[in-house]
Amino acid sequence: MSRHVNANKVVAPLLLLHLGFSLENTLTGQSHVAEHQTLPANISIGLGDVVIVIQSQRNSHHASYCHQKKKEMLQEAAQLGQGIPVVLLLHELSENEGDWSILPALPGLFAAHGRSASWFFFMAEETTVALSALLLVLSRFPVQEEWFLGKRLHDNKATIIHHYAFSEDPTSFGYPDPAAGWAVSVPLCQRLSERVQHEHLKSDFTIDLPHEVALYIWEGGNGPELTAVPEFCIEPSDNCATTFTTYLPDCGPPVSKSKVFVAVKTCKIFHSERVPVVKATWEKSAGLLEYYSDVIDASIPTVSLGVPNTHRGHCGKTFAILKRFWREFAPKADWLLIVDDDTLISLPRLRRLLRCYDPEEAVSLGERYGFGLIQGGYSYTTGGAGSVKNVNFKRGSLIRVAQSWSSRSTTLPIFQLSLHFLLMIIWIRCHPSHLISKKQSRENYKTGRMVLLQVQVLGHSSPGTSRLLKLLR
Repeated sequence: MSRHVNANKVVAPLLLLHLGFSLENTLTGQSHVAEHQTLPANISIGLGDVVIVIQSQRNSHHASYCHQKKKEMLQEAAQLGQGIPVVLLLHELSENEGDWSILPALPGLFAAHGRSASWFFFMAEETTVALSALLLVLSRFPVQEEWFLGKRLHDNKATIIHHYAFSEDPTSFGYPDPAAGWAVSVPLCQRLSERVQHEHLKSDFTIDLPHEVALYIWEGGNGPELTAVPEFCIEPSDNCATTFTTYLPDCGPPVSKSKVFVAVKTCKIFHSERVPVVKATWEKSAGLLEYYSDVIDASIPTVSLGVPNTHRGHCGKTFAILKRFWREFAPKADWLLIVDDDTLISLPRLRRLLRCYDPEEAVSLGERYGFGLIQGGYSYTTGGAGSVKNVNFKRGSLIRVAQSWSSRSTTLPIFQLSLHFLLMIIWIRCHPSHLISKKQSRENYKTGRMVLLQVQVLGHSSPGTSRLLKLLR
């Protein structure tokens, strides 16, 4: 029997942040969660009934960070004396490319732990958990029922990334803030696991994971709605079971300007509208930069790649940029940044972030989307947010792929191309508030969340972006 909760009656307290917050406080502030709480003697569950899944990644930087987090959590559990939870790293569950989207991982999780556990708790890499407080939260809900718990978000307006779902009343549907963590009871996990194995998803695309997971669980009203849990937090406050790290990792001195080549994609119609904004803001922070257009304009200047402008898909221009980069700049730069002419960037922050990644690994950084992940599909970086790649791809393979597509349609979406087979896609943060984000800086449409949860590195611009520009400086 599904457990339904009226989302209009149970709503998490709002945590709002004015866009004029102090950057110094953001960078230096530390995440805190509730201190060890005294657990009642008759508590119904122990930590041994909880499976904690850290949404980790295979890249060495992310994997190392998450292994350390797992070690610390197990040490905390041993001190509490309430049993030892199972702590899993998502990237180690299987070789399936799509496990990061959670649903493909559920059958394996249930098969391995469903008979011995009561709860599955999913958390981001940067989420901090107080195990005693988490145990108190979970003990409030009967484990024999279906529960879906999290910090509730909802859309204030119908939005394209959610396919305008619930357009008549966008606030009526709640979905979890992944930065605060979210939980499902074992009965719910069991039902979801069976569905995943026998039903096809209505959409092949994974764009905004928390919303899509919540829709799948809700199942058109046949499954449970999200139950708001005020103890699942992103900012520290009394009785929080979770909080979220909001500052860039400190991995050492920034990568040199000369090691990052910036390729800006533009076209003639935007030469006078968008390019001046780039020149007046972040261009001065670039060491190596070229503008790529469909025409030569000496006043900018631009480089024409011989690829006509298109209104949908830009794979032809992207591959032309890759070939030019390998031919002209790969010996000089370790990293290639490809951005649109309306992408907003803090290059100093990006260079700090790049220090965390081993230049000997083949890496592509960006906002991760997915296609056909349950059926063994693939991940790709969405273009609007910008993407960063290093030079340690298999050069010959990359050039062959670029050349093989040079004679094909220039309007095909980038996610249909073969390039993803050569890249390790690194998910920086869950949308809409990761370090590299396509989500536009329009009025925040997700109630209950800060507009800029993390220190922004890249963002896709829109009308009214002056406030975001101030933060990116």
